[in-house]
Amino acid sequence: RERGRALPAAVGALCRALPPRARPAPDTLRRARFDRPQASLDFWGLLYMLLKQIHGGKWTESDAIDNQIRFVKSALWYHGYDRPDLYQLPTDGSAGSRELLLAFSWLLHRLGLLEQLLARNRVKTGDQTSVCTCEDDLANIQKGTIETAPECGLEDRVDVRYLQWLNGRLRFQWRSLHAQHQEQCKLLHKIHLFTSGSHVDQILGHFSVTETDLIRQPENYKQLLQLLESETMQLEAFLEWKQLEPVYWQWMETVLDNMAEEGNMSQSQRTHGEKRRLPKLTSCCPWADNMTGQIDRLSRDLMTLQDQLHKLVTHRRAAWCEKVKVREEELQKEGFSATAGKIQERVELKLLDLKHLCAQKKNKMHGSCRLVLRSKDPSSKTGFGQPVSKEPVPAVSATEVIRELQMREASLQRELEQLREECRHRLDDIAEGLHGVICISP
Repeated sequence: RERGRALPAAVGALCRALPPRARPAPDTLRRARFDRPQASLDFWGLLYMLLKQIHGGKWTESDAIDNQIRFVKSALWYHGYDRPDLYQLPTDGSAGSRELLLAFSWLLHRLGLLEQLLARNRVKTGDQTSVCTCEDDLANIQKGTIETAPECGLEDRVDVRYLQWLNGRLRFQWRSLHAQHQEQCKLLHKIHLFTSGSHVDQILGHFSVTETDLIRQPENYKQLLQLLESETMQLEAFLEWKQLEPVYWQWMETVLDNMAEEGNMSQSQRTHGEKRRLPKLTSCCPWADNMTGQIDRLSRDLMTLQDQLHKLVTHRRAAWCEKVKVREEELQKEGFSATAGKIQERVELKLLDLKHLCAQKKNKMHGSCRLVLRSKDPSSKTGFGQPVSKEPVPAVSATEVIRELQMREASLQRELEQLREECRHRLDDIAEGLHGVICISP
């Protein structure tokens, strides 16, 4: 009885913790629990909006339902949801609300859906920047959109001039983006410098772009206040949800039990129907008597192929061993020690990089940080003439990040030079085999 009373509170807290534009009614989850078709369209739209926000894409409520369903199915498949019943649902959204409830609950548990949405929709009043001094997190960055490659110039072989044009275009866009980022940094530095000593918070000491805009346009305070109040309500609902979350998962266990019972009933009905049709089926299959003989012949053929394959592998292995011995003798004659020295040098460089990475592991940072201007003069004052607080604040210096990135750049540059040298040697070997051909380097 207590769990029955706590369940509406848990579902209500879950709905209130979702973003306002994607917030479903608690009754939608109750209808989906009984697989009501009226809740299917609402759940497709809910999953579409939530997954679009996670992937950083733009969405509109006017998108066609079939496009929404295709996107939800592809996104769930991308995240590893492999329940086949979901992907067999119709594209008109007329059924499958309970399957969508399971997919929604799976996203809550597997991806930390609420945590990701709260982090993405957080109201940012400061000047944020992304900091990443780690290497392993590069593969975890989620791409919002995937552009398909243009078909022009891609036929049987790729035109080198087209690739050169793409490379030049990419370089131009990269330089434009870098110039815009530099201009943005200069403007941010001016705002931080001109507003230094004006902020109430002594740790910050200066205004951000948003705070400066609010001072210039006070009417925007109402909009910011509404956003902050909405975020506060979401955070309060999230705290309530974390306390009542076990009740929700107990309820989902009952949903899975009901689905299993219905699945067993339908399977037993299908099995009973197959048993009734079995005598009629076997009686009309005259080729069933010859099936055993065909299987025996196939088994013998497979055994013969296996023996032939084993003999072929043994012969190839002996030939490769002979080639390896001949190559070792050639390397010893040509100067095996020099080659081994180069390999040893590369290994030492790699070890130095690994030692540096292990030594700096504690200082690795990844995520969004607020930009705060710090004066080089320790006697400088901020915040109504008060000195900067000496309390330890979790922060990372821009100088440290720049030094870390420079070391990363040097390591990647060494690796690039090694790859270029290997490619140069390979091209020289190929050019030696081309008689009567003159190769001119670009």
